Amino acid sequence: MPTSRQGDGHPSPAAVSAVDLRKSYGEKTVLDGIDLHIPAGSVFALLGPNGAGKTTAVKILSTLITADGGQAQVAGHDIATDPQAVRAAIGVTGQFSAVDGLITGEENMLLMADLHHLSRREGRRTAAELLERFDLVEAAKKPASTYSGGMKRRLDLAMTLVGNPRIIFLDEPTTGLDPRSRHNMWQIIREMISGGVTVFLTTQYLEEADELADRIAVLHDGKIAAEGSADELKRLVPGWHVRLRFTDPTAYRSAAVALRESTRDDEALALQIPSDGSQRELRSILDWLEAADIEADELTVHTPDLDDVFFALTGGTSAPDQPKETVR
Repeated sequence: MPTSRQGDGHPSPAAVSAVDLRKSYGEKTVLDGIDLHIPAGSVFALLGPNGAGKTTAVKILSTLITADGGQAQVAGHDIATDPQAVRAAIGVTGQFSAVDGLITGEENMLLMADLHHLSRREGRRTAAELLERFDLVEAAKKPASTYSGGMKRRLDLAMTLVGNPRIIFLDEPTTGLDPRSRHNMWQIIREMISGGVTVFLTTQYLEEADELADRIAVLHDGKIAAEGSADELKRLVPGWHVRLRFTDPTAYRSAAVALRESTRDDEALALQIPSDGSQRELRSILDWLEAADIEADELTVHTPDLDDVFFALTGGTSAPDQPKETVR
């Protein structure tokens, strides 16, 4: 996946950038001066609970509403002075489906092709390709009102791709989907990413951000509380440790005496060693075991998850929702 830095140390071109973006509704400040730099070809996740301002950010960057302050560029175009150019470069899939349930899936696709001024022949070709890509061929002739939630989301995303946008805003694309449909949507998003598009994803699901995003920003009280890769964010909170488990009691006792900073579990014959999770520290533990001629039967590295990160950054505020089932 492309990163935010080029080989010469200079920032790569930004698909989306914002400086001091602000928005209020009455006395409620929704965005309180957020900065963004999203490199082309990457996936950025804006993470936060309901009401955090995620959708407001998407609406501003996609020119649906105006900001109260700050500046932003999308695809190299200023959202305030050149909104038409921004709209021509992006696709947006919102929380609520734009699918017209009264017409068929194919007719929804052809309607989007007309809106993008594609020729009749090109529109039909594009619609057919996308319906196949999103596994909607069998349902193409049926009214969209008969589609399941997952099918409607797939059709909605297929419609977004008709104009071949290079930047796609996905505002909570899997909200309300069952675990299987959510997993399928993740796979579709991964395939889109492999085609080189830039994805701006908002989500309530910690696992979703962890699965899909190159970089994640946590939005709290209208500000970006932290930003980084999932691993970088996890390193912000304590809880990293290495667990060594032994089957030989003698080896366990020898290791426990030598590793005084470890926490013992005599029943399980296991030691828990605080760690920063770095490769260097893990290698030093392995080197020590080898030098002492002590063999651990099992070594596992335990890391904090994004739940821990969210609670640490927001002072215990309710974390975003998690899927009821874990999907891998």
